[in-house]
Amino acid sequence: MDEPRMSNSDYRFMQIVWEHAPVGSGEMVRLCAEQLGWKKSTTYTEIKRLCEKGFLKNENAVVEPLITMEEAQKRESGAFVERTFSGSLPGFLAAFLGGKKLSSEEAEELKRLIDSHSEQKGGR
Repeated sequence: MDEPRMSNSDYRFMQIVWEHAPVGSGEMVRLCAEQLGWKKSTTYTEIKRLCEKGFLKNENAVVEPLITMEEAQKRESGAFVERTFSGSLPGFLAAFLGGKKLSSEEAEELKRLIDSHSEQKGGR
């Protein structure tokens, strides 16, 4: 079964949680009104939904994430590449770059990243 997905509004809400956790649900209402323009009922509905999806816990009116921002980004980017490019990372990168030029620093950083995630010859 697929992992639960986050909508854009879920992700924006989770960004507030990650920044402020642990955070009281009343404070989340204030923050969401201020940053997202949400009503109290919308915030409480979102807390409930994200608890059901396994992204949050809400105990004693204190909201805490059960998933890190990095894990959420990894899940979402992986699902995007799978859905849009049939899992082809080179296909994604070619489309993303779309004729843009990388600085030498960006190119070196990407090379280091690729090297650090490549399967090593000789069974390492």
